[in-house]
Amino acid sequence: MGIKLGTIGHIVLAASDPTRSARWWIEKIGLRKEFEFKGGVVLGNDDVALAFFKGKPRPEAIEHISFHLPNMKELKAALAHLKRMKVDVEDPGDEIGPEAPGSRNYGLWFRDLDGYRWELSVLNAVPAARKG
Repeated sequence: MGIKLGTIGHIVLAASDPTRSARWWIEKIGLRKEFEFKGGVVLGNDDVALAFFKGKPRPEAIEHISFHLPNMKELKAALAHLKRMKVDVEDPGDEIGPEAPGSRNYGLWFRDLDGYRWELSVLNAVPAARKG
């Protein structure tokens, strides 16, 4: 028997300017500041925490980080919010799509100030016209 992984507690990433990154995540995404530590800051909500420490960002080391949303309505609302906040979303004009060819999961992708790629996705969200 292996280890049953649960919910992610926190993600820690290098940021060129942790304070600036914190402001971006607070203003654009709506996270709250949890606390600061020497050289960094922790942001979060009731489900996850993101910690940014002063360092050289390495977005090329992580293809992307994904967060699941409960349904397509929430994903579409997230897209509208990101657009209102002027966050560049990949694939302008067709931002929500399958995670990969043939995937039943749909998502959207964006990058933060340090170039890390993030995904918001809904599991098993194939539109009715595509099922079958």
